[in-house]
Formats: sequence, C-alpha cells, structure tokens
Amino acid sequence: MPGPKKLDPSSSPRALLGAELRHRREAAGLSQEDLGAPLFVSGSFIGQLESGTRRMQLDQAQKLDEVLDASGFFVRNCAALKKSKYPDHFAEAAEAEREATTIREYAPLLIPGLLQTEAYARAVFRGGLPTATEEAIDELVAARLERGQLLTDPTTPLVWVVLDEAVLRRHKGGGAVMAAALRHITALAARHRVIVQVLPFSAGAHMALEGPLKLMSFSGAPPLAYLQGLGTGQLQDDPATVSRYELTYDLVVASALSPEASLALIQSVAEDYDHEDQQF
Repeated sequence: MPGPKKLDPSSSPRALLGAELRHRREAAGLSQEDLGAPLFVSGSFIGQLESGTRRMQLDQAQKLDEVLDASGFFVRNCAALKKSKYPDHFAEAAEAEREATTIREYAPLLIPGLLQTEAYARAVFRGGLPTATEEAIDELVAARLERGQLLTDPTTPLVWVVLDEAVLRRHKGGGAVMAAALRHITALAARHRVIVQVLPFSAGAHMALEGPLKLMSFSGAPPLAYLQGLGTGQLQDDPATVSRYELTYDLVVASALSPEASLALIQSVAEDYDHEDQQF
C-alpha cells in the first residue's frame, strides 16, 4: 500500500480531521484495521479518512471520539464537513475528485461535469429542474463550473473520459449550445489536458450498459469507484469491487474509437449542429 499522504491541516476541515485522526490512531498504537473494526468499516476506509479522500460522518465521529478518547474533537469539527455546494449523494464524490490524481469516467448520457460549458450545464439543470428558480439554477451552474477549475492545472489530475455516442447526439440547449460544448471538449483534448474517446453505437452491448462509472485514484490512498443513478450516488472502496469496475472501464475503452477517431467524430457532430442552426 502507498505511504501515507502528507496533509496540510490548515488546507481544509477534512485535512484537519485526517491529520488529527492519524495522529491519535498512531498514538494509541492502532493499525487502520484495528480502528476500523469498532466502526464496522475497513482499514482502507480509515486510510481514506486520514488522507482526506472520504468525508467523516457524524456517527463515525462519535465512535472515533469514544475509541480514541478524543473528548468530542471529531464531533465538534465534523459539522464543517456537512457544508457542501453539491447534493448529498454527490458531495463526498466531489470532495474526493479534488484529491484525485487520476479520474477515469464512462459517461452514457451527459458530458461529464468537469468538461461542461456554462450554457450546457444550464440546459442540463433546467431540463432536470423545470420549476426551479433562476437563482437556484445559477448556484448549481456556478458549483459545476467551479469543479471544472481542476483542469486549470496543466497536468493533474489525469482525466480520461469515454463518451457514449448518445452524449453527442442528444440535444441539450439547442444546436449552438451543443456545438460549443463539443468544441470545448476537443479544445481540452488538443491542449493534451484530457483523453477523450467515443463509444460508438456500433459497439453494441458492453459491460457498462447499466449506467455511468467514475474511477478515482489517489496518492497515498486506495482507489474509489463512484456509481450514480437518478438522484442517488455511492462511493465504493472495497478493493475487489473497485477492481471489477476497473475491468469494466478497461473493456469499454477497448470497444471505443481511438482518441484521434473520437475527436474527428466529435468535431463532425459539432459541425452538424452548426448546419442545423443555419437551416432555421
């Protein structure tokens, strides 16, 4: 297993809790597995709390205070972790995303949030929340665009995305919005900031037909898989389960077009959207 990740306790509440948890666990002479047992979680999960890649829940904080004789430290500080710009089912995954060194994602229906333009994100949120106020939509869009700031770093995280062809073909916001959204993807790829492949309709049945898949790797912490459904999401950290999803992703990649052919298809579809708008 990789060595422990060095944390800056002042950088975030999760980093503070992670550093303190590691300090108190080691002072108590406990391994990660030893500490995980009374919480009914794996040693890997404790490692993820310590590295800042997982969010500590209140019931876990209460048990940690008890086991480590922490005089309520974890409960008092856990409240800060409950504040998030993201829906409950995605908040922990968004936090883990910021710590990841590698993000691999299969997207069957939508351009992944990290790669979305403002207009595309707005169209997606408005379609999913038709009665929401403009202020609520504005907040959601701002949070999504903030996630995209991860890509301002020239190299980290490494982002590798497989888009189902349906992502390119389904209208979200009209031709101009779609053309701009697709060209944003090709621009990121041209700057060598992301790797993008398209899984064509001709690939037929494949391992990920049941939904989207996000895989995240970290420096000093075990990898995670994130599965999302309608208003739900779940992080998986069991090594065997994550390994199975990694195989799923690898097989999807094997069925996808090459990066070069994928970008050519994306550009062609963007041009189709341009011509579509010119006809009206």
